[in-house]
This record gives sequence, C-alpha cells and structure tokens, in this order.
Amino acid sequence: MANPQFDFYDKTTLKSYNLDATMRYQLTMLDNLDPFTRVHSENVASIVCRLCEYLHCRKNFISYCTICAYLHDIGKMFIPLKILNKPERLTDSEYEIMKTHTLIGYKMCMDDLKLRPYALGPKYHHEALDGSGYPDGLKGNQIPYEDQIIKVADEYDAIVSKRQYKTHIHISETLKLLIKDAQPNPKTAALDNAAQGVRIGRLNKKVVRALFKVVIQDTEYEISCVIGYLDFLKEQIKRLETIDRYHQKMMQATSEHKISYYKEGMRMLFSDGETFENYQNVLEEYKQALVTRKIMVDQLYDEIKIIKKLRV
Repeated sequence: MANPQFDFYDKTTLKSYNLDATMRYQLTMLDNLDPFTRVHSENVASIVCRLCEYLHCRKNFISYCTICAYLHDIGKMFIPLKILNKPERLTDSEYEIMKTHTLIGYKMCMDDLKLRPYALGPKYHHEALDGSGYPDGLKGNQIPYEDQIIKVADEYDAIVSKRQYKTHIHISETLKLLIKDAQPNPKTAALDNAAQGVRIGRLNKKVVRALFKVVIQDTEYEISCVIGYLDFLKEQIKRLETIDRYHQKMMQATSEHKISYYKEGMRMLFSDGETFENYQNVLEEYKQALVTRKIMVDQLYDEIKIIKKLRV
C-alpha cells in the first residue's frame, strides 16, 4: 500500500540558491564523517538556509551561512568513534575531547584555500551569547552572526534526531506542564529547549523566533501532505466498496449472465495487485490507514497548538 512521503528537511530551498557548484567540493569532505554526523550536517544546513530566509538575509550571506553549516561538524572526523557514538552520557574528559572538534574543524578549513572562507562556522557554532560556550567563551556580538544561526539549528536537530550525546544539551521541564505524555514529541521538546536558551541568554531571540516559524510551516505542510493522502484513501475505499457491492450482487445472482456481468465489473475496478481473493483485505487496510492518518492530522494540529503556547 502506498504511503505519503514527507521530508522534513526538504532541500528545495537549498537548490533555489544554486549552491550545488559551491558545495560539490566541501560535500566530498563530509564523506569521511560517520553516517549520523553527515546527515546531521545536511539537516543543519537545510534548517540554516530556511532560517536565513525568515531573517531576511541577503542571498550571498545565505549561501555563505549554509556552507558554514554544512562544515560545522567537519572536525568530528577526528574524534574517536567510541566517544562520538557513545550511547551513555560522556564523562568530563570525553566531553573535553568532543569539544575539540571545533578547533580541529577550524584548522582543517584554514589549511584548505577552498574552505578557508567558511572557517568560523566550525569554530564558533558552540559559543553562547552569555559566554558559557566554547572554545573561546565569546559573548554577544563577539560571536559571528552565522554561528548564532547555526547554533540554533544545531541544537534543534541534535534533539529531534536524538543524537547520542544530546544529554549535554539542556531540555527544560516546561513541556510537562503542557502535555501529559511521558515522552514528549522531540520536535516540540527541541523548540522548548530553544525557548529556554533565549530566556537564560544563550541563544539569539530573533533566530529562535524564526525557527518556530520554520517548524510551524513544516508542520502545516506535513498536515497538507497527510490530508492529500486522506483524499486518496477515501477514493480507494469508495472504489473497493463498489467492488464489494458487485460481489454481494454476484453472490445473489441466479443466472450465469448476471454472475459474469458483476464479475467483469469487479475485474474492471481492480487496481494493481488486487484480486477476487484479497480485495476485502485491501479494503480493510485502507480503512485502517484512514483512521490512522486522521489521528495523525489531529496530532499535528495539537503540535502546532503546543508550539504556539511556548514563549520565546
């Protein structure tokens, strides 16, 4: 049975900035990263690109910032995998090793003429406005604007993607007051974390507000995709119910002519893979899928309501 496909990190926006030629070289650098870090880097770049749009940045800056985002974790290719992929919370000494990826990435870019313009992305994306970040403990406007944007996207995706060492990223308890589920939706938890980051002075308020808009827009798009699939399901259910009515009439028919008439009608309405023997099972699957997707739509609308309750 077909399922609607939804890519939360759609790359259409990236393509609109014609970044392919510029990114071709540095993307080859990502091949040396572990699979999770590579996907994370692509996700962060996509989010950063869209954040820049909401922040009304100039096109050249969007291109520059997006490439910085692609490269932000490039230094992790030299972090031991036993630390990078450790499922438990890192020890203090392991965390200090993990933090070196910023300076490693900076040096890698500075040593390569093609990557040198983007060196500040890897170096400063873990700095915080209140000076609590690393590697240099920069404060406020000392932190390049591109890194303030990348930091918001990085922390958001780290939580949504459930990175192993996410325990080093604070997730506040606010959601417990909003939803009863013991395992809150990662998307909403990540936004709650971002809002908390603004309140305690770590994250750029303007960038976080843009993130909320991006996530709400994506959720609305996801709703539209599911609703479109609901229409497809309803059409298939209607068609299969017609087949079932023909089947019932065929079973009640007494003449060979009538039996052949209804049987041919059923055959004409069958879709690929459907048979006289399995169409009822297919019908039940579609009905169950309809119920499931309706619940999904309700849940997505609830997500938007919860997101709008969060204060930045």
